[in-house]
Amino acid sequence: MIRPVLAGAAVALAAHALPAVTTFRPVRERIAPGLSGIGEPSRIALTIDDGPHPVATPRFLDVLARGGVHATFFLLGQELVRHPELGKEIVAAGHEIAVHGWTHRMLLLRGPISTRRDITRAHEHIAEVTGVTPRWYRPPYGVLTTAAALTARELGLTPVLWTAWGRDWEKRANPDHVYDTVVKGLHGGGTILLHDSDCTSVPGSWAATLGALPRILAECDHRGLKVGPLRSHQVN
Repeated sequence: MIRPVLAGAAVALAAHALPAVTTFRPVRERIAPGLSGIGEPSRIALTIDDGPHPVATPRFLDVLARGGVHATFFLLGQELVRHPELGKEIVAAGHEIAVHGWTHRMLLLRGPISTRRDITRAHEHIAEVTGVTPRWYRPPYGVLTTAAALTARELGLTPVLWTAWGRDWEKRANPDHVYDTVVKGLHGGGTILLHDSDCTSVPGSWAATLGALPRILAECDHRGLKVGPLRSHQVN
């Protein structure tokens, strides 16, 4: 009797974790290009996670405004509760808002019910505060589970990860490191992941990202790539 129970548990665990294979960029770009955020080749989608942050987010908005660029901000519900005015400011500035969850917790450590509650709560609160119904969902750490995928579909959310990132949460991060890391993975039709918050990383790490952002935008312009939010990226 014990063996069938263990076998059933193993099957359930495997089913729960199966989408997590898309965490690995080469895998997802091959089997799920839409999940990687691959879109129209002449464009780049700029996405910014983990906010809103009371100090960082206004500074990011200023840099983007000076560059005439809009982005997609993946918000955490727990941070929006603390700073609802910034959620409204992001939308008022013409940017797109999206769901990153209520808390930034690895979904492999959550059960289906907890996952559903987390995503649904964030989705509802973001829509209530900003007046805009989110279209996109990005799981914490880019690790998707079956429960998260099903919940996103029920809420009308499209999961999307990225093709290039700045590794801007690391202790060693500085503007040059963030810029160089993004550029290594930069190509037309891709999606860039950056962070405007240090709520889940090294304190003050967002400053490295902020310092790199103008150079990243300039590099995209130099390559003839139009930077914008996911909504204009025509993600497949």
